[in-house]
Amino acid sequence: MGVIANTVLSAGGKVTGIIPAFLNTAERKHEHLTEQIEVKTMHERKALMYERCDAAIVLPGGYGTLDEFFELLTWNQLTLHDKKVGLLNVAGYYDCLYRHFQRMEEERFLRGHFAAAILMAPGARELLRLLLEEKDT
Repeated sequence: MGVIANTVLSAGGKVTGIIPAFLNTAERKHEHLTEQIEVKTMHERKALMYERCDAAIVLPGGYGTLDEFFELLTWNQLTLHDKKVGLLNVAGYYDCLYRHFQRMEEERFLRGHFAAAILMAPGARELLRLLLEEKDT
């Protein structure tokens, strides 16, 4: 996240960080963001990140990344929102997960077609193009 924040900032962009208070000491927070918001809980962090975004782009990551991703998908399925969620599938990182979604759909654990809720592309430009196309429809 730090590399992306630095890249955006160096290009003249704005970056908002949302961090739970307990992570302010446990992790190294970025000191040069445009805006830094401290919240009490991880759930409050996710809710505020979602509230402030136009769409979500999920990069390769670990448990925390998947937690945020699945919460967005769940909110989408429950019709709590209709914002698009994109997977940046660098070097096929999310191929196995995507196949698992296909299986979940085949075995009727998902309502509707999962691909309607998830956009996926191997590169950032292509993923942004897909998100912008979806926004225009």
